[in-house]
Amino acid sequence: MDTYDVIIVGSGPAGLGAAFAYLDRRPEGRILILEKERYSTGGLRNDCKMNFTYPIGFPEEYWDKEQADRYLEEVIRNLKPEFMEKQNLSIYSHRAEKLGVTLLEVRQSHLGTDGGLELIKALISRLEERGAEIHLEETVQDVHPEERKVFTDKGEYRYQDLIMAPGRKGFSFLQGLMKRLQIVFLDHVVDIGIRLETTVNQYPIVKDYYDPKFLFPDRVRTFCTNAFRAYVVKEKYLTDAGEPYYSVNGHAYSQKHKENGLVNFALLKTVAFTEPLASGQRFAEMIGLQAMLMGGGKPIMQRVGDFRLGKRSTEATFNGDLYHFEPTLYCTAGDISLSIPAKILRGIWKAMKLLDTIVPGVLHPSTIMYYPEIKLYGNKPVFQDKYFQARPHIYLAGDGAGTSRGITAAWASGIRAVEGILQK
Repeated sequence: MDTYDVIIVGSGPAGLGAAFAYLDRRPEGRILILEKERYSTGGLRNDCKMNFTYPIGFPEEYWDKEQADRYLEEVIRNLKPEFMEKQNLSIYSHRAEKLGVTLLEVRQSHLGTDGGLELIKALISRLEERGAEIHLEETVQDVHPEERKVFTDKGEYRYQDLIMAPGRKGFSFLQGLMKRLQIVFLDHVVDIGIRLETTVNQYPIVKDYYDPKFLFPDRVRTFCTNAFRAYVVKEKYLTDAGEPYYSVNGHAYSQKHKENGLVNFALLKTVAFTEPLASGQRFAEMIGLQAMLMGGGKPIMQRVGDFRLGKRSTEATFNGDLYHFEPTLYCTAGDISLSIPAKILRGIWKAMKLLDTIVPGVLHPSTIMYYPEIKLYGNKPVFQDKYFQARPHIYLAGDGAGTSRGITAAWASGIRAVEGILQK
C-alpha cells in the first residue's frame, strides 16, 4: 500500500494551496491529491474572480487582518495576479454612506472562466513537475484515522497527515465524514437570495469597479459580479435524500471573447439560526426544492417591471417594449414572491431600492431577477488548534469546512493547515 507524507482531498484552491505550501517548505515530500471530478474544481474554474483584501473571504472567527495579510502575500506569490484598476469610487461611496450602506474597496483580479482553466492547467503542471501525484476521477469513500488510511473507489492509501478540502460541493460529504469521525460541528448559517441580470449601461459602476462589494442593512450584500461578457448559469445539487434542485450562479469570459454588454450579480441575505439551532443546509435544500416545485423543475425568472406591478412574468410577455435584452439563462418565467420567504424578500427588495439610488438604472423594468441563489456558508467544525486540525493528523480546509469563503482565503487556509503539519 502506498504511503504519503500528506494526502489532500480536493483540488480546488485550498487543496492546491496546501500542495504548493508543503512542497515549498519540504521539496522532497511525497504528496497525493485526490479529486473526484475529471478536472480541478472550485472557484478557479468558475469565473476565477479573486479578492485580496481582508475580510473578504476570511471568516472573522478564524482570521484577523494581520494573519490574513501575511498569508495573502504567499497566495499572491503563487497566483501572480494582475490587479484591476478602480476609479470614481468616492462618488459611489458618498452616495452609499448617506443611505447607511457601505462600499468596500477590494483589490481584485479577474481571469474569466476561460482564463481560470488556463491557470488550473498551469498550476497542475507545476505541481506534477515538482513530484506531486494527482489522481483525477477518484472518489474518497472513507477515512480510518486509527490506521491513517484513506479508502477510495479505486484503492486505499496510507498517510502521515490528511487535509480534507472538498470545497462547497463537498459540503454534504464532509458532514457525513465528520459524523463518522465524531468531529463536532455546527451548520446553522446560509445565504439565500437572487441574481440580477441587466445591461452594463444600467449598472455602469462596473466600468469603474468590476465587482463592487456593497453591504446593506438587514445582512444583505452584493456578491460575485460578472460584467461585459457575462452569463447566468444554473448549478445542480442533490439533497441528502437524492432529490435534485438548482441554484443559479454567474460567470464571465476573459477579454479574448466578444462583449455581450450584460452584467449579473447576486443579492444575498444571510440567515443564521440560533434558537432553535437548525441546519442551514437542510433549510437551503427545502428552499431549493420549493423553488423547483414553483418553477416546474427549473429556477424562476421575473422582470423587475412585472414584479413592481405585482404580477408574474410569463413566457409570452417576458420580452416586449421595455424588455430590450435577451436573458442569458432561460428558465421558468413566474413570480418569485410565491417562493422566496417574505422576510428574505423584504430585505433584498429594500437593498435593491437603495442600490438603485446609488447606481441609478439597476431597477430598470427590463432587469431580470433569477431565483434561487443559495450559498452554503460551510460547516463549522470544532478545531483542536489554530491550524484547523479537527482530529490528530486530520485537517479541514477551504469553503466546505467553513475556514474560508472564496479562492484566496481558501488557498490561505490550505497554507495554514500545512504550517500546522510541519510544526508538529
